[in-house]
Amino acid sequence: MTVLPLLLVLLMMACFVAATSAFVVLPQRNTRTIVSSSSSSSSLLKAAGESSTTADEEQDSTATFANTVLSVSSMAKDLQGKIVVVKYGGNAMTSPELAQGFCQDVAALSNLGIKLVVVHGGGPQISKMLETVGVSTTFEGGFRVSSKEVVDVAEMVLCGSVNKQIANGICASGGTAVGLSGRDADLLQCTKQINADGFDLGFVGQVETVNTNLLNSLLDLGITPVVSPIGTGIGPEESTIAYNVNADVAAGRIAGELGAAYVLFLTDIAGVLDKEMKLLPQLSIDDVSNLIDDETITGGMIPKVSYATSALELGVGGAFITDGRVPHALLKQILQNKQGDGDETTGGTLITTE
Repeated sequence: MTVLPLLLVLLMMACFVAATSAFVVLPQRNTRTIVSSSSSSSSLLKAAGESSTTADEEQDSTATFANTVLSVSSMAKDLQGKIVVVKYGGNAMTSPELAQGFCQDVAALSNLGIKLVVVHGGGPQISKMLETVGVSTTFEGGFRVSSKEVVDVAEMVLCGSVNKQIANGICASGGTAVGLSGRDADLLQCTKQINADGFDLGFVGQVETVNTNLLNSLLDLGITPVVSPIGTGIGPEESTIAYNVNADVAAGRIAGELGAAYVLFLTDIAGVLDKEMKLLPQLSIDDVSNLIDDETITGGMIPKVSYATSALELGVGGAFITDGRVPHALLKQILQNKQGDGDETTGGTLITTE
């Protein structure tokens, strides 16, 4: 059994322990030594796939299995009842294997009592459909210039296809999820966004209000909201207008309005890297500013850290920029590296206010 499937089994066992505070019926044969009770979560992930080879290890396997279950439960305990917002996109969403792993992670963490909100993108899927129907589009400053026709296609793809696939995947993995559009119950009310150069982006929305009552009601019922970033206009006259909202921006704003413990951005890079291309596991807002000034952070990473710092300024406890190409990146980041001790295996940079 490989590392992550076994870890998912342990998570399910940990859910049972946390819920019942009772004993765990342990296997008497063919069990394996995993970690001791004092092991870190990093050791858990590395050792979970190793086979025991000695008689002493076989004799101790029952005790270590119990310790491991309790250790996994303990790792999640400080996040139980707290909110984590995840922006889901990139390769993590287009690879079937990574997509399945993500849905399993959401289900497992939710069953441990962590309240998750998923905000998804779908740029490649939108681009493919636009090409199919013959609607042209361009990008300006990282935003898709969105005519009414572009927004109609984006809404069809995101809300009608991508959103439901994610919600269904979480349910199939043992969780409970419901798909939402930002237009549902005025979840994401927006005004028209103009970029820094004054360029008209069309129907690109700037989020002004978030219907936190809707999200909190679902979370309190143990339901994971899966949000498509299509917003609605404000007021009766503009309520019929649909806006295309950047998923990173939507995730950060939702996290801030909910007072989330963390917001996590799944990307196609390990995290924030230094000039030697080594991972920087933890940064403050001031560090980020200095790294932009000295051109350590450049190009496409600048908007990513900007979205992260904006979320922190709204009151989010911490913002992760995490490599979504790593299998079960969400599970690893939340349980293994929630203190920002990322490594080359799991990736991830934790940005905090200080």
